[in-house]
Amino acid sequence: MAEEQKVITIDEVEYTEDQLSDEAKACINHISRLDQKLNAAKLNVIEIQRGRDAFFADLKMHLESMD
Repeated sequence: MAEEQKVITIDEVEYTEDQLSDEAKACINHISRLDQKLNAAKLNVIEIQRGRDAFFADLKMHLESMD
């Protein structure tokens, strides 16, 4: 049984892998890896923001206990 080719859609145009040059395939791989890095960075921002919020809440509790 023949393996089905991936279809890649760019600007509403569909391409099969055999239609793409090696350079185009490399660009697609880079874009995919960068998308993964962007998603990881977004999660890092969420984690950092929550950590900051927790420390700010701790600071407020500390300051309120001083009153």
